Amino acid sequence: MTDVHAPPLDLSTTYPLHDVESGGAAYEALGAGLGPTPEGGPLYARAWNPTVARFEEGLAALEGTTHAVAFASGMAATTAAVLASRARGGHHVVAIRPLYGGTDHLLGLGVLDVEATYVDPHPDTRVVAKAVSDALRPDTGLIVAETPGNPTLDLIDLDVLVDAAGDVPVMIDNTFATPVLQNPAANGVRLVMHSATKYLGGHGDVMGGVIATDEDWAATLRQVRIITGSLLHPLGGYLLHRGLPTLPIRVRAQQSGAEQVARWLGDQPQVLEVFYPGVHDPQGLIGRQMRGPGAMLSIRLRGGFEGAANMLSRLKMITHAVSLGGVDTLAQHPAALTHRPVPDDARPTDDLVRFSIGLEDPADIIADIDQALGYS
Repeated sequence: MTDVHAPPLDLSTTYPLHDVESGGAAYEALGAGLGPTPEGGPLYARAWNPTVARFEEGLAALEGTTHAVAFASGMAATTAAVLASRARGGHHVVAIRPLYGGTDHLLGLGVLDVEATYVDPHPDTRVVAKAVSDALRPDTGLIVAETPGNPTLDLIDLDVLVDAAGDVPVMIDNTFATPVLQNPAANGVRLVMHSATKYLGGHGDVMGGVIATDEDWAATLRQVRIITGSLLHPLGGYLLHRGLPTLPIRVRAQQSGAEQVARWLGDQPQVLEVFYPGVHDPQGLIGRQMRGPGAMLSIRLRGGFEGAANMLSRLKMITHAVSLGGVDTLAQHPAALTHRPVPDDARPTDDLVRFSIGLEDPADIIADIDQALGYS
């Protein structure tokens, strides 16, 4: 430990070795995904970095797991989880829609030598769980899901899902909820994935991914990371670690704004439907599984694609851009952008717009949407 208040940023790519024997032992331990030995140290940055490790420890503590493994992006983390499952004999993945478009595309593309079976969303998790159970095979190595789901904020009862999964590990994308609002590991989920680029970083200036898990899975994930080189850069680890202390304050403030915006949108004649857990929670998961509905919401607009495109083009304060979870409000058209690779029968509708509510005054956010819809 260094005697400083702010944790240091370690950019070293390699580290001095005491002798050949301890260096070899360190190489073997790191290659097995076990972390550095006291005698050998970090050895080489592709295997271990102290700054990244601090972020991993912090995220694991927030998620209530023993370990976490960080990657260069959320997609790198998801890819590593599938490859780790594949290394454990899993040739088959069950995926519950809706998913982030990149995840949906990755699983269906076949490049990772796994076969994916997709399960359609349903407001009752028991229906989803039955479909998951029916889809399981002897070679199923992983169940992948998001709750809240992207982009229609569908919620999954994790207790029901984990029970249906049996011995098959479940990976939940917890990006939308963050550990502030939901801890899937407490429900028996083995892998809790975050696109750390989003809320964990929180300022739109760092890219990363992370999986919170147990010691066994962490070792395999680290092996995949070492072999594929999908490591998080130390500067990214530094910025993500710095973002964790303000995460609860940011998420709760953004959630408060989203609740106000969602209520206002529900009263607007051009809005056909509002997707927000604070508005629609048929399973009663808010307050039971989630500590709040979060700051993501989507709407369907009258006028189809043209109505959605026109509204997005008229926004002034709100930024029309992909990504989410930052301090500024973003809006985007999932069918045309993030979910464009998803098959037609599972792609979001053309009239759907997704918002990530930031830290601006909710009245200012509402005023911008109001003028973009053409009411003012």
